[in-house]
Amino acid sequence: MSPLKELYPEIEPFDDGYLEVSNLHTVHYEQSGNPHGKPVIFLHGGPGGGIEAVYRSYFDPEKWRIIIFDQRGCGKSTPHAELRENTTWNLVDDIEKIRNHLNIDSWDVFGGSWGSTLALSYAVTHPQNCKNLILRGIFLLRKSEINWFYQEGASFIFPDEWESFLAPIPVEERDNLVKSYYAQLTSEDTAKRQKAARAWATWEGRTCKLLQNEQSLHQYDDTKVAEAFSRIECHYFINEGFFESDGWLLKQIDKIRHIPAYIVQGRYDVVCPMRTAWDLHNVWPEAKFDIIPDSGHSMLEPGIRSKLIEIMEGLA
Repeated sequence: MSPLKELYPEIEPFDDGYLEVSNLHTVHYEQSGNPHGKPVIFLHGGPGGGIEAVYRSYFDPEKWRIIIFDQRGCGKSTPHAELRENTTWNLVDDIEKIRNHLNIDSWDVFGGSWGSTLALSYAVTHPQNCKNLILRGIFLLRKSEINWFYQEGASFIFPDEWESFLAPIPVEERDNLVKSYYAQLTSEDTAKRQKAARAWATWEGRTCKLLQNEQSLHQYDDTKVAEAFSRIECHYFINEGFFESDGWLLKQIDKIRHIPAYIVQGRYDVVCPMRTAWDLHNVWPEAKFDIIPDSGHSMLEPGIRSKLIEIMEGLA
């Protein structure tokens, strides 16, 4: 086996700005790497995850113009943890506004987890603006996927962590945990809201790797980070991703079949199980599909990290 590829050294953005996308929302974006390089937009997970510095390190900074933005309500975007005017289609529109603002004709679109959902949604809506799609840890926001992770399924693999996830919810309210969490995450009671936010975020943080360790993308012990992540995720999930029907994205693949695409999936991903990536592969066999045999969900998993860097080096 060839050695695993390592992250590029940390870099700082050469441009850091804000774009007013509605009367309510302003999104924060950054550009790093080569201002004259090949443009790629990185779509973070969650929804509600925000920018992390490590995202820049998946791209050769001499060859790529790396654009990342904090989606509505998270990171440095304002207002913080706001649920109004915060839907999949608002975010798709924001991506287009950023592209036009930066005078980019077309770009590569890179997204993992929720970012893969958003990347597919954007591509279906604006296929002419996508040169390549790089998708990791596939999530299509179907009811079966939400039930697996937030009701019954992943709980059988992580029963110890599941107890902590259940703790904020009274026993009589556990028949629909997303609904019960939504009530707490939108409560006027700050203490209740923050306790629920930490429990929701910690559940994902503790289950995203094949082997648990303290290295994580997000600092969920930071109440501000946890609240944006948890509130916005739950908002999207209770609204079924704002899609017309369950599994809607799978029915749209003919619109993007011509776009070169790369799917990277951890075999032992518990957060976004491989069945979802397999379903996407079956309707879109033209996309290159790589199963990483020793990985869970996180893009920090060595095998996933290496494959993503390999793909981006090839595309550069």
